[in-house]
Amino acid sequence: MNNKTKLALGIAAATLTMAGVLVSPQAAAGSKSQHHAEVAGVSSKVDALEAQLQAMQSEISRLRAEANRPRTSGAESAKVQELDQWMNSVKSKPVKEYAKDHQVAVRGGWMHLNDNRGSTTGVAGSGLGTDLLTSETDKDAFYYGGAFDFNINNDLFGLMDHTSFGIELGVEYAEIQDKRVNGLGTALTALHGTPSLQSVTVNQLKLSASPKIRFMHGSKLRPWLIPVGLDINIISPPSDAITVMNTGMQFGTGVDYELFRGIVIGADGRYHHSFDDIDGVDTDGFTLGGSVGFKF
Repeated sequence: MNNKTKLALGIAAATLTMAGVLVSPQAAAGSKSQHHAEVAGVSSKVDALEAQLQAMQSEISRLRAEANRPRTSGAESAKVQELDQWMNSVKSKPVKEYAKDHQVAVRGGWMHLNDNRGSTTGVAGSGLGTDLLTSETDKDAFYYGGAFDFNINNDLFGLMDHTSFGIELGVEYAEIQDKRVNGLGTALTALHGTPSLQSVTVNQLKLSASPKIRFMHGSKLRPWLIPVGLDINIISPPSDAITVMNTGMQFGTGVDYELFRGIVIGADGRYHHSFDDIDGVDTDGFTLGGSVGFKF
């Protein structure tokens, strides 16, 4: 082999060696980038699978909840929605609270009876035809007493706003006439010529219990009405049959005005009617009067 041939072979070997050196880093770099690309592709696939799995789990949970939910018809669903709306409106509506206003009062006034209490006008002064035990009186009298108003509600059992319902318990003493003898005294006086019996004070005690409807709750001026109430009348002196008590009813109306905080003045009119007289003694009549009350 000559020198030219050896030189050519050396140059070729050196060229191949340099080419291999240059190609090796590029190949290595290409394989690394390819590896990273493959890893990234696998990671994105894993993320996609996890997202799909979570979506499937959410769908399964929704289906289970739907399966457990009670089935309702369209009408029932509408009723449920209506009830929900009503509950929300009730919750959002401000609560109105009205303080109860019990009251104790003193009162008095004028009484007028339909008939005289009795008669001591006898036949020729003998006492015949007279009311022996009852005393002859005028029809007019004065009375005084007191009452307790117990407030129960302020909306008339849900029927009417600002309208109170209560119970009034009252007691009244009426002095009809003072120092009048009865028919028996008149007869004995006619027989003996001198007064035989002591003169008496004719009076009457009335106990009552009545439902009371009061209007305009929350206002200083409050009209009221008693549709019908119970009266118990006790008279003195007793009737000729020695009866002292009978029952009846009363009807009344009036108005109260809160003059100061907790202090109330009022005026009222009432008619009192008994189902029967007390063995000849009539207690029917009406009263007109005023009152001063204290709220608590």
